[in-house]
Amino acid sequence: MTTPAVADEQKSAPSIGLALGSGGAGGLAHIAMLEVFEELSLRPAAISGSSIGAIMGALYAAGMDNAAIRELFIEFADSALNPFSDITELGEGASWTDLLELDNSGILDADGFLDFLGERIDAREFSDLEIPLQIVATDYWTGETVVLDEGDLFQAIKASMAVPGLFSPVEDGDRLLIDGGVSNPLPWDVFDDVDLVVAIDVTGVRQPSPDGSPGIAEMLFKSFEIMQQSIIARMSAAAPPDIYIKPALEDVRLLHFDRVDEVLAQAGTAADELRTGLQDSLAKGQ
Repeated sequence: MTTPAVADEQKSAPSIGLALGSGGAGGLAHIAMLEVFEELSLRPAAISGSSIGAIMGALYAAGMDNAAIRELFIEFADSALNPFSDITELGEGASWTDLLELDNSGILDADGFLDFLGERIDAREFSDLEIPLQIVATDYWTGETVVLDEGDLFQAIKASMAVPGLFSPVEDGDRLLIDGGVSNPLPWDVFDDVDLVVAIDVTGVRQPSPDGSPGIAEMLFKSFEIMQQSIIARMSAAAPPDIYIKPALEDVRLLHFDRVDEVLAQAGTAADELRTGLQDSLAKGQ
């Protein structure tokens, strides 16, 4: 039963736009942030997401709570002997190719993963979602951010997670779409008519390799991450979100989805920061 005090707080709570950023397996940290919203009985009025943020945003907007999302990724990690441990392990003998299979061009096919998600939520179109969702992708030819908020939900997710060189681009009419993180890794700027904008940055920090020489894959993904961090810094300098949270994630590689508990542990301090920021905003009536 909702007490009068809680009802008054919910009635006066600001409308919140929640932006969930890209960052590969670092995006598992979004689960800890969603838990804070649930603890405070707060429901975002709108969600935006890029890449892994689009996946997390879609699951949450479809009605899954943070615990169910956590269990989903644990189940996904346990569905093969060595899932996503290192991109350098890709090959015909890789143990997790039942979910993400190499196509003829040597690029991963995300359809198996999307089927896995589709078996666990009922939503198929944006209109099926409980919370309005905006997913960002990037137009390969123009470099512009493309905001997807209607039609086929899973096609939008597939486009937003199409990391260049890893997943195939997605055709959308005359456009060829790739990962949203290429142009807008943390899309807090897409919201209209919300009182409070919360942005969760899950780009991480890499420590130097023991031998000082990172492999080719590591260099490519770290370069992509540096680019994303530069875009976020430029956006923040121009028009920062009301609450910006960046979990201190170290050495979480792009496909380390088998490290759910470790990532959530690393995100604990950031979750506390988010809780404090939201409570302060509620107290101010922002």
